[in-house]
This record gives sequence, structure tokens and C-alpha cells, in this order.
Amino acid sequence: MRSPKKRRLQFTALIERGDKEYVSVCPELDIASQGATVEEARANLAEAVELFLEHADEAEIRERLHSHEVYVTSLEVVVV
Repeated sequence: MRSPKKRRLQFTALIERGDKEYVSVCPELDIASQGATVEEARANLAEAVELFLEHADEAEIRERLHSHEVYVTSLEVVVV
């Protein structure tokens, strides 16, 4: 039996320092994780996304996967 072909998918990872740990979020799938360092939070989020995609049924993936594009940029405002 042939093993399924592996695909590389790109997602966004937003990482924010919390009170005690870093919180990481994948906005396209509404999946979050955490870690003691930025690298650990990112790795834990990647693992959570991989596990979700491996075990969720297609309907749940379609339901969670946002159809809109996610942009990450900086924002400058002037406060008077």
C-alpha cells in the first residue's frame, strides 16, 4: 500500500508574550498553543496544526479554514 503524498502548507503564526509564557496562534485555523520561548511556542503551534490536519475530517477543516487572506503588517498612528 502506498503512503499518502506529503504536502507542505503555509500558515501564519502570531506569537505574543503572555504573563509567564509565549502564546502562539494560527489565525487561519483558530488553533493556539504556548511555550516557554518563542521557538517553543512556534514549534508547539506547528505540532498542533499538523495533528489537527492529520486527524480532523475534511468538513471540520473546511469549516475552520478561513477563506480570507491573513496579512501581518505594522501600523503607525498619531495620537494628539
